[in-house]
Amino acid sequence: MATKRVTIRNHTAEANLFARRTFIAMLGLIVLLLILFYNIYQLEIVSYEKYKTRSNSNRIKLLPVAPNRGLIYDRNGVLLADNKPVYSLEVIPEQVPNFAETITQVSQLLDISDERQKKVLQSLKSKRRFKPIEIQSRLSEQQVALFSVNQHKFPGVFIDARLKRYYPFGDLTTHSLGYVARINRRDEIKLEEQGKAENYAATRNIGKLGLEKYYQDILHGTIGNQEVEINSQGRVIRTLNFTPPVPGKDLTLSLDIELQMIAKRALSGKRGAVVAIDPRDGGILAMYSNPSYNGNLFVHGISYKDYNKLTGSKNLPLINRTVQGYPPASTIKPLLALTGLEEGIITEHTTINDRGVYQLPGIETKRRDWKKWGHGKVNLTKSLEQSCNIYYFDLSYKLGITKIARMMEKFGFGEYTGVDLHEENHAIMPSVEWKRARYGKAWYTGETLSVGIGQSYWTVTPLQLAQSISILANKGQIKVPHLLKATSEVSFSNDGNGLHREVKTTEQPIDLKPPIELNNPRHWDIVLDGMHNTVQKKGATAYIPFKGARYDAAGKTGSAQVANIAQGEEYNAETTIESKRDNAMFVAFAPFESPEIVVAVAIENVAKGGGSTNAAPVARQIMDQYFGDREIISKTKHPLHEEIYQHVDKKKTRNR
Repeated sequence: MATKRVTIRNHTAEANLFARRTFIAMLGLIVLLLILFYNIYQLEIVSYEKYKTRSNSNRIKLLPVAPNRGLIYDRNGVLLADNKPVYSLEVIPEQVPNFAETITQVSQLLDISDERQKKVLQSLKSKRRFKPIEIQSRLSEQQVALFSVNQHKFPGVFIDARLKRYYPFGDLTTHSLGYVARINRRDEIKLEEQGKAENYAATRNIGKLGLEKYYQDILHGTIGNQEVEINSQGRVIRTLNFTPPVPGKDLTLSLDIELQMIAKRALSGKRGAVVAIDPRDGGILAMYSNPSYNGNLFVHGISYKDYNKLTGSKNLPLINRTVQGYPPASTIKPLLALTGLEEGIITEHTTINDRGVYQLPGIETKRRDWKKWGHGKVNLTKSLEQSCNIYYFDLSYKLGITKIARMMEKFGFGEYTGVDLHEENHAIMPSVEWKRARYGKAWYTGETLSVGIGQSYWTVTPLQLAQSISILANKGQIKVPHLLKATSEVSFSNDGNGLHREVKTTEQPIDLKPPIELNNPRHWDIVLDGMHNTVQKKGATAYIPFKGARYDAAGKTGSAQVANIAQGEEYNAETTIESKRDNAMFVAFAPFESPEIVVAVAIENVAKGGGSTNAAPVARQIMDQYFGDREIISKTKHPLHEEIYQHVDKKKTRNR
């Protein structure tokens, strides 16, 4: 029988083992505590500012606040571009017991379409319930009043007001002011490239055309911000700080809105343009293109129907004709006469015998004067008074295209005038080099003859034409045409007795270019006297339109041929389709001794007559208004067009 062996436990060894394990555990615990305290030190002491910023960024949010866009006034303080409140109906879903039922009831009250109701219900799925949803935009005054009376029935539904651009005179100013419209992706990319995206964080509209685009940065202002505290859901709890935006600067233009009105009425039913410039400083007094369109259509987003109507019109209302090219016709004969004098080709006494026909040596083609039997003996002054084509066929032949182009470029033809509009066209001043580069062909002498009467490839904009006559009237001084007259900045100061409003106005300096200097300064007077006789001398081409005027004017008529006429055929406006009829042109300035206004008029495809019977009467109406007893339109009203015309009809203006 085996004996069971009893093992005696070694308590001392077990105690030592336990002590070692306890020591290791305590050591590990101490190490972990040290690591914990180290991390706490790093978080609370070393990295305090870093994590405080992160925490605040989760709790505090900076919301951008858009600045108010600057206003635009005419030279007399009449408001041309305003910021008008636009009302929209909005709802906060979480504050509405039954969202669908509320939308239905509100829609019945305000006559909101079923299609719009569906869009509102669909938008609820993609938006947070504590953020407002737009039910209807651009509420009428009647809708605003009706809802205000019944607002107590619709908790969570409210009216929100925003400022939107508004042009009180509609189509009267569109081609000069332009318009603003919603910022699109292309605009966003451009702003990012220019480093301006941050300043437009809260802005919805941007200048798309005209002055609104050219002076966008000045008109826009500087963004503000609102520092708010939000909860974990992104809901605003309270406002911590508010930095107000800096509104855009107001613009005062050189435009006279009453001259614009006269231009519109004078061009009624016609396609054309009027530009009036103050030659003393280059300020543009009137700039109207007809037909025009209402820029307000684009502010809220133009409909497809309205846009297609504009683009599909044969009258092309979207084109700004004041900065688009026309053949200048005989309006440039004074400048050609000046070129001939300077080059020594003619003198003021140079005479030709005009029999009504001009023919180059060895060339069968005959070029005819507008007067079938000719003007007989013609000197320089008479050539301007009667707009004798034969005189300028001969002069241009002797000058050659190179000398003509060189002088005309000094007057700004074929170049940008520098006006503060991006839409300006430089038009065409043809030359040997231009034709070779454009068509790869040589220049022909016959083309020079056509240039001599403002035809062929030569095109000018009404603005260029007005500018060239302004230079001529100023005897070589070149003042860059401009629309901006002054900028105004509003600020507030507190001297302890309350806030004080201060307006700082900055006048725009006159922009000068190097003057045109002639070999003989007397040549200015010779040409200007010829233009003076054109208006003042009985029997001259512009005498009848300006007969009886109370001011001393000078000018030049022109009729631009649009379609080629075969040799031996005569032009007949009545049998010619409208698009092929002649254009009527006219330029003038007054008073003769000390010019204050220069006017250029272009009228397309006239039914009969030329510049003297169609364009000159338009210039006469502009000048009558300028020199007449004018009242300034109320600065506090935005008259409708009917009221405008009633206002204008009271003036002592001549309409011949």
